[in-house]
Amino acid sequence: MTRLPDFRLETYFSRWEFTARHHLTASDAQTMTLSELLALADDKDRDAFENLSLGYTETFGDPALRAAIARTYEHADADDVICFAGAEEALYLAMNVLLDTGDHAVVVTPNYQAAETVPLALCEVTGVALDPDRDWALDLDAVAAAIRPNTRLVSVNFPNNPTGKVVDAADFTALARLCDERGIHLFSDEVYRGLERDPARTLPQAADLSEHALSLNVTSKSLGLPGLRIGWITCRDRALRSRLERAKHYTTICNSAPSEVLARIALKARATILDRNRALIAANLSAFDAFFAEFTEDFQWQAPDGGCVAYPRYLGADGVEEFCTRLVEEAGVLLLPASIYRSDLTATPTDRFRIGVGRRDPEEGLAAFAQWMRARR
Repeated sequence: MTRLPDFRLETYFSRWEFTARHHLTASDAQTMTLSELLALADDKDRDAFENLSLGYTETFGDPALRAAIARTYEHADADDVICFAGAEEALYLAMNVLLDTGDHAVVVTPNYQAAETVPLALCEVTGVALDPDRDWALDLDAVAAAIRPNTRLVSVNFPNNPTGKVVDAADFTALARLCDERGIHLFSDEVYRGLERDPARTLPQAADLSEHALSLNVTSKSLGLPGLRIGWITCRDRALRSRLERAKHYTTICNSAPSEVLARIALKARATILDRNRALIAANLSAFDAFFAEFTEDFQWQAPDGGCVAYPRYLGADGVEEFCTRLVEEAGVLLLPASIYRSDLTATPTDRFRIGVGRRDPEEGLAAFAQWMRARR
């Protein structure tokens, strides 16, 4: 196994996620119970779940699940989809398949840590930072300038974790075209797609824009079903898809049979689930807007363009690291400080924290947060 550094986010969560009283930094939308999900199933899928044989499944994934996933794309079919145990396995294996010693990758920051630490363990990597002073804009000229003759991969994530940024569709399309022109694979983390505040800003999926691009998605984030542990990569490059399958033989081999059926039910009910989650986020944002409006001297707040996390700026003299530590220790309110998102590739802001806006009933946590803030004055 490639030697990798500690995963800062998971290390932090292992200390606090299930002990903090108020989890205000969750990265997923509100989940549902098994009975709630099964209520969305048609008779055929409900019967398939109840009478499921608990044997091995296909390495590529359940054919009916892959067909349901393919229907969410414009130019993909079931044979362009391969399923994994969550998005992390998909990311890890894709990087190991696409990159080797002597190669080069370009990675946009800030990001989910594995998006840069896995490539860095394999080859040289250049970072291109979203600009916080220009609403987290992506500089396409900077991406083009970072590309080398041996660049094999450009990795992006929109809606972005942790900033919530959604770039313009024209820029995203231009990025896909740039990668095609240079013979580079675009690796696009799209796990928050479908939770845009303005649906008109929903980006095309990379796999629809290019035969060589990889679209990463999962049931965990926009659908709010992380317990299923079902992710996938859609890519119309069949030779690459075959290499991904062979790499999976060394990790999970195949996915959980019950999870695949439940994921199939969720994908078929995708529109209903996304409507529910977008409505929940829209209602929650009113509560977050009201909270931050009371503390304008302490925070600079901006709602996310998409997804269910935001990245406000902390203005206090004590610094965001001490602030987040004291908040969870004294008030039981969990946030993720900027150090979790530091990059070895680019400068990243040191005065930000991630807050989640996708869980039901955030008011209790915000009230505890506000009470603690007022006591500090």
